[in-house]
Amino acid sequence: MTDKKFGRQAEAIMKKASVPVKTKQIIAGKFRRYHRMSWLKQLVQIPTTLRNIRDVLYTAIGLLQSLWLLRLFKPDVVFTKGGFVCVPLGLAAHLLGIPLVIHDSDAHPGLANRILARWATSIATGSPIENYPYPKARTKYVGIPVDASFKPVTATQQQSLKASLGMHDTKKPLVVVTGGGLGARNINRAIIAIAPKLLDKVAIMHITGDLTYQETLAKAPEHIDYFIKAFVSTGMATLFGAADVVVTRAGATAIQELAAMAKPVILIPNPLLTGGHQLKNAAVYAKSRAAVVVDEDSLVVNPLQLRKAIELLASHPDKSAELGKRLHAFAKPDAAVDMAALIVEAAAMHKHQETAR
Repeated sequence: MTDKKFGRQAEAIMKKASVPVKTKQIIAGKFRRYHRMSWLKQLVQIPTTLRNIRDVLYTAIGLLQSLWLLRLFKPDVVFTKGGFVCVPLGLAAHLLGIPLVIHDSDAHPGLANRILARWATSIATGSPIENYPYPKARTKYVGIPVDASFKPVTATQQQSLKASLGMHDTKKPLVVVTGGGLGARNINRAIIAIAPKLLDKVAIMHITGDLTYQETLAKAPEHIDYFIKAFVSTGMATLFGAADVVVTRAGATAIQELAAMAKPVILIPNPLLTGGHQLKNAAVYAKSRAAVVVDEDSLVVNPLQLRKAIELLASHPDKSAELGKRLHAFAKPDAAVDMAALIVEAAAMHKHQETAR
């Protein structure tokens, strides 16, 4: 099930799946809260408070919709991936006695999963279990399922991928910069500021995001080794495979894709997202020296630190390879299989219990 905001995207994705999946939409409400902002300050923001109150009603409506749909489809198990749309569905599964399996990608458990964890049959995590407060007996570290195209490439394959992207000098280190689908204005501005000096040493593939493309393009350098795109819907494995260094946000799935490819990564976590989950994702890899982490607030003041980090990795292949190797240790190539096994196991256990009654 999806919430209405992303209904069309989910439907389009599921129609193209190897096994087509039907989608249904429910109404769901989110609880808005902002990292680095006190509860009192958030409370006095009247529009936000009113939207939160309204969304309690939305969640109640979503619960009724979920109860009706689950009674209609009679599933053997319900699987939720986190996010506010999962709360009414997970609560409905609990009320109807249907096994609930949840997955938490981020190193910081989201509010939805913290609510649903008390009733979950099994809890799967994207990071090592010590990062979560869940009951150990019901929790398993499975990683995050990623597409099989995200895998290590040889030096020869990397040269071919660079050529396919239009690079005239495939021996030159390539830095891929991405801030996500919508973009990251501070990262884009930093790259534009440091690009003139960097381009003597590296090529740059800059994915700006749709919302910030035009303003970034207007200030982008004209250089044979600078490439700029608004968004990449398919082929990220090609871009990452060609890269010698990747600069990105600290989203859990993107990090796992790069871990699968053993790529050296510079993480710039978004400090404002709910619960500071990107900050906590980045901290996990920084602690294991598996990624370089650059603070966004510091980046705004001094973009030079990002330039130095890029130059260090691009000019020292041995250090880059070691960084990628440590990140690769977090890769979980069997994540999809292990996740599916937990779901099947929960359904089978429920059936066995029902038969025994």
